[in-house]
Amino acid sequence: MLKITTTLYHTDGIIPPGKDTMRNTYEKQIKLIITILMIVLSCCTFSACSLPGSSDNNSDDQKTELKKHAEKNDNRSPAQITAGGQISLEEIPEWDGSPSAEINDNEPEFTDEQLQELTDLHDDQLSSLDSLGRCGDALTCVSTDTMPEGERGSIGMIRPSGWQIEKYDFVDGKYLYNRCHLIGWQLTGQGAEEKNLITGTRYMNTEGMLPFENKIAEYVEDTGNRVAYHVEPVFEGDELVARGVHMEAESIEDEGAGISFNVFCYNVQPNIEIDYMTGESELAADTETDSNTDEDSKREYVLNTNTKRYHLPGCKSLSQMKDKNKETFRGSKSDLDKMGYRPCGNCEP
Repeated sequence: MLKITTTLYHTDGIIPPGKDTMRNTYEKQIKLIITILMIVLSCCTFSACSLPGSSDNNSDDQKTELKKHAEKNDNRSPAQITAGGQISLEEIPEWDGSPSAEINDNEPEFTDEQLQELTDLHDDQLSSLDSLGRCGDALTCVSTDTMPEGERGSIGMIRPSGWQIEKYDFVDGKYLYNRCHLIGWQLTGQGAEEKNLITGTRYMNTEGMLPFENKIAEYVEDTGNRVAYHVEPVFEGDELVARGVHMEAESIEDEGAGISFNVFCYNVQPNIEIDYMTGESELAADTETDSNTDEDSKREYVLNTNTKRYHLPGCKSLSQMKDKNKETFRGSKSDLDKMGYRPCGNCEP
């Protein structure tokens, strides 16, 4: 409590205050006390504002944390947000010698919300590499605007998880492994992007994935429509090489009438046993390596010399092919690749 004593002075000396003078003095004292109290309270308030533990500072800290949290969420891979159907190894049928198997009766599992998200995409959405350097989900909306022109650049500098250089004479192209694009280059032009390349066998790349990629490319080229596309590498435990890839696609404008599939492509190579933990491999115990192997890989195809596509002899597309563009060929797919031909998306040779 402040105690204030006031003494009045006269020019001739000290005089005792009268009643009016005392009343004025009391009023002045009260005003002075109020003024001092306001100054003290103001100082306390200012001091509190600058304290590290004050409520205003806590509010700023909360705002900073919220901003950091928002930025962290913004940095999440959009692929993890908008992926279609996720599968586990338990859902995948055992490999029976076919390069792919249908999942969910071949019906894609996009929700309406996911399709809308994919429709609004302007770039491929690729998951960040995990702690083992492995790729995750990849999503895109394929359209005439996303399909590249020209030739693909080099991707040899990328070493996907589990990458090994393994060669076998009976493998198409000799090399067991390819750097497999999750979203094929012909669809969106993704080149040397480590988040889009996995270690995949030549068999999975050309026999498993390529026919479905060609289906999408041909559909988009022919119709100008868009296709929602999701590819998911499937790993077991901490293995560095995927057991295969889950692929699903649905055409947007016609609600799946043109393109609709949901498949798993096996990351295997006939006659070769793969260590999926490391990528190392060896010949299967019962493999025959005689000279007939290369001959067995050859067969008869029908070429369209105009479109540079090759077909199986019974393909329904042959009825629409002009005779002057039709040519019979016997050989391997690798021979046709070198000649610049692509497989038909209908018969999937």
